[in-house]
Amino acid sequence: MRLIFTATFFFASFIAFAQERITLSGFVKEQGSQEQLPGVNVYLEGTPYGAVTNTYGFYSLTVPAADSATVSFSFVGYEKTDRRVRLTKNIELNIFLKTVNQLEEVVVSARRQEDYVSRSVQMSKIEIPISQLKKVPAFFGEKDVLRVLQLMPGVQKGTEGQTGLYVRGGGPDQNLIILDDAVVYNANHLFGFFSIFNSDALKSVELTKGGFPARYGGRLSSVLEMNMKEGSKDKLHGEGGIGLISSRLTLEGPISKGKSSFLVSGRRTYIDVLASPFIAQQQRGDDSQVKPGYYFYDLNAKMNYDLGNKDKLYISGYFGRDKFYAREKSSSSETRAGLDWGNATATMRWNHVLNQKLFVNTSLIFSNFNFGVSSYSKDINTDGSADDEFSLDYNSRIRDLGVKTDFDFYPSTKHAVKFGAQATFHRFVPSALAIEGSFIDNPIERSVKPVNALEAGIYLEDTWQASDALKINGGVRLSSFQTQSKTYIRPEPRISAALRLAQDFSFKASYAQMNQYVHLLSNTGLGLPTDLWVPTTDRVAPQQSKQIAAGFAKDLEKPALTLTLEGYYKRMNNILNYKEGSSFLSINGENANELSWEDNVTAGKGWSYGAEFLVQKKTGRFSGWIGYTLSWTYWKFPELNFGKTFFPRYDRRHDLSVVGIYEISKKITVSSTWVYGTGNALTLPVATYTGVSDNFMTRFNPNGKTAIGWNGPTVSEYGQKNSFRAEPFHRMDFAIQFHKNKKRHERTWEFGVYNAYNRRNAFFYDIDEETTVNGTTTTTKNTLKRYSLFPVLPYFSYNFKF
Repeated sequence: MRLIFTATFFFASFIAFAQERITLSGFVKEQGSQEQLPGVNVYLEGTPYGAVTNTYGFYSLTVPAADSATVSFSFVGYEKTDRRVRLTKNIELNIFLKTVNQLEEVVVSARRQEDYVSRSVQMSKIEIPISQLKKVPAFFGEKDVLRVLQLMPGVQKGTEGQTGLYVRGGGPDQNLIILDDAVVYNANHLFGFFSIFNSDALKSVELTKGGFPARYGGRLSSVLEMNMKEGSKDKLHGEGGIGLISSRLTLEGPISKGKSSFLVSGRRTYIDVLASPFIAQQQRGDDSQVKPGYYFYDLNAKMNYDLGNKDKLYISGYFGRDKFYAREKSSSSETRAGLDWGNATATMRWNHVLNQKLFVNTSLIFSNFNFGVSSYSKDINTDGSADDEFSLDYNSRIRDLGVKTDFDFYPSTKHAVKFGAQATFHRFVPSALAIEGSFIDNPIERSVKPVNALEAGIYLEDTWQASDALKINGGVRLSSFQTQSKTYIRPEPRISAALRLAQDFSFKASYAQMNQYVHLLSNTGLGLPTDLWVPTTDRVAPQQSKQIAAGFAKDLEKPALTLTLEGYYKRMNNILNYKEGSSFLSINGENANELSWEDNVTAGKGWSYGAEFLVQKKTGRFSGWIGYTLSWTYWKFPELNFGKTFFPRYDRRHDLSVVGIYEISKKITVSSTWVYGTGNALTLPVATYTGVSDNFMTRFNPNGKTAIGWNGPTVSEYGQKNSFRAEPFHRMDFAIQFHKNKKRHERTWEFGVYNAYNRRNAFFYDIDEETTVNGTTTTTKNTLKRYSLFPVLPYFSYNFKF
């Protein structure tokens, strides 16, 4: 009996011990700089238990108790680290990962199943390592995150040379661009040829095209989330570069070693300085003096403070501006004109570990975008007095003040729960205009009263490991938008699932419903600063989309490749567009004060569907990707194109990108890209008619006979909207980098060629009249001409790091 009792006791103790759970938690950081690393895989060797660090490098893993176990930490670009631990009680374990040399073969062979895309429930997501981004050939040598994203499937460029993103049939306003939790409303420099993001200041870049988790809201097509570096806590570091059109410098280092750090990164173009001698030379010998110019600048700054094991504080900001100006002065007149726009963001974030299973981040957020146009002219009399003065001032802006709180809760190895809330106070000034002059009887002053609105949302989502093969992310977001006259409340259900069909092969599917309460009005589609941000009102309903996607993900061990194939269908309602003939600067004489942007817009619907293929290699001496998109996009507006369906400007049937990066040695890296795409859909005249001029009839037809067909105004007739398809575009870029490690710093010379084989891709089309005289016969015909912008463009840059 005693033997049975003893055996039963030990068996029960074993069962109780086997069922006992302990929690392993902590932060994963980069060795040296102590940057907190997001997306690191944490796994218990030989078990199905694993986790991934959140945006701030925090992880929590609840596992069965054990005498000893091996915990593995792996992340692309870093050495895999193993720790042998006793899992008999809750443990706080902080890990520092060491970067590795990408040329070492061990990096290729060290790839583990934990890194597989096929194991993640998230689909339609793109992550670009910053180190890889800096090796891709760049326009004028300016490393640009948006240009690299354009090389990915499902992401289309607008016009040749532009940085605008058009994701799965959506417009540029349907992308939620976030920098350290702050929304960026206009991401363009130089009228869209460069973006505002300095890659030297960035730590991570993630683009989500579909299967949106419930924590994201406010846009229809994509979420581009970027986080700035925190700054090194061990010693002062810096990097920068000198290019053809701009220079940049980044400094980071400790404020209090091991406890707090700073980052400051600046960039400025010197186009105005380079062009000044040529402009001055053209004005010699002329009474007038012309001083045109253009420049842009960026400034990123960040500080972080380690307040203890459980608390961290971050303060970050971005400030940037574009300014175009022209001044002309002579003895008889003076003219000034200007165009400027800029963004400013600021974020204060507090991280707090409530316990080993619960992490919270709270952010206070400020964002501002403004745009202005000014013009002034006057005639100068011989006595120096002014005459016939004229001035115009126009501005538009949007300002946000917000707060958000996000919780990460890890109740068990099968569940990872996120929940939170956010509120944003918007202030819109769609347009404010003032025109006056000595020759205007009634000066026009139109100042639109600011529109205030409150946007809010709460969300709950859970990533559930339903079985060894099935993982589900389900959630719901409840969003609201309130103005003085209307309140909207919309639920947004989301669900994604991944079914693992084999160890490295899975099937994924998702559904997401999104609402968008702010709108961008654009005439050009180029993402110019003249595009206006306006709110949802009682007359303008929120935009809404419903998207389903499904596909396969496959990971290969040797070579270390990731393959994804996805199909999607998206339907959009209440998308906005200008009515025919309307613009941001519509003026109607004496009725200017009565104008409203709501009178100039029309709402419609759209739908997009297609397939995307991506094969990607992130590690090893040879890396890169091939991306292909096949898609269709349609719009339909009751007041456009006679109510008939049409292709929007950036509908693109085929889009192909090939990117290759090869590290020949530690000193030489070569890279190349090749892109191909179907041409844009455009609206062009199908016929022109020349009317009769009254002056012609009076002078040459005194008897009143009808004059036929010349010397009068020309009127164009347009057919179906966007019925003309531009020529396909294709282009190859090439770059070579020469690296050298000096005693105290590393330097890199880069030489490259944009549009290496001089393809004259269409930037716009125009119809010109060509007149031929043959004796007494004059023949006039219209000719369609294609104008390109960028021929072959060589560039070089000097980059350094210490």
